[in-house]
Amino acid sequence: MAAIIETHNLTKRYKKVNAVTDLSLSVDEGAIYGFVGPNGAGKTTTMHMLTTLLQPTSGEAYVAGYSVTKNPRDVRRVIGYMPDFFGVYDDMKVWEYLDFFAACYDIPEGERGPLIRDLLELVELSHRAEDMVDGLSRGMKQRLCLARTLAHDPQVLILDEPASGLDPRARIEIRELLVELANMGKTIFFSTHILADVREICTQVGIIEAGELVMQGSVEEMQRQLIPHREIIVTILGEAAPVKERLAILPNVDAVDDMKPDGGRQRIHVTLRGEDEEVSGLLAELVSGGVPVLHFTEETRDLESVFMRATRGIVS
Repeated sequence: MAAIIETHNLTKRYKKVNAVTDLSLSVDEGAIYGFVGPNGAGKTTTMHMLTTLLQPTSGEAYVAGYSVTKNPRDVRRVIGYMPDFFGVYDDMKVWEYLDFFAACYDIPEGERGPLIRDLLELVELSHRAEDMVDGLSRGMKQRLCLARTLAHDPQVLILDEPASGLDPRARIEIRELLVELANMGKTIFFSTHILADVREICTQVGIIEAGELVMQGSVEEMQRQLIPHREIIVTILGEAAPVKERLAILPNVDAVDDMKPDGGRQRIHVTLRGEDEEVSGLLAELVSGGVPVLHFTEETRDLESVFMRATRGIVS
């Protein structure tokens, strides 16, 4: 799949401090790319360079084939940018706010009415069209700002912490809206430190720390790279000792440990190297050996563990 956002050794230096260092990332067209990192990692600085708001110290970035340094006007035409601290004009009605920005994008007056109705329907604010902006909740203002970024029908949405400060319900609504926009053909590049948002919707993830891209790929790829072992829990009837001995000699098994019994049932923890075929083979070995297996499950390799290992530089 073709990349719609690319950076090559992108660097931003302030005097003696590097905010972003040699950052090279690639975002597939149509992806929902989660740009993840702790506060101060360089997420906003990177987005400012991608949106032409900051000139890189060195390196290059391209959005939809346009250079952010050589073709900034073209970049601005193909992106919709929503900053982490967005501005809304409280003394306007909701529809007036969108009309103002549509005019800024040179959309003819006769086309603005239908456009505004479509945008408000998309972000589920049609019923608030005549309300004053200052009467909206934070979540509604967030959705209104997102509608504003869509006024000129951009190919790429660059969103800085779009769910920041929202309550759980509003966060879910924003996530659902991002998925809907991706289904409409938009590419979504958003920064966050909320791992639940990444786990739920992202097709690609980049992890940044101290201005450097630690790793990128799908969540599954990063899980396999950083946590290559599979953690299997086997619940059996009968004695655990002979089963442990049987498992310990298998070629892909690194460790076999006892676990606290579950209501008299014996539980065994198996650390396994390999892919799904090895997991399936482990179960087949137990069944063919006549082991009375009651339950066989794999512990989830959660995104929090991946993030902590990546940002600490731990690979095991």
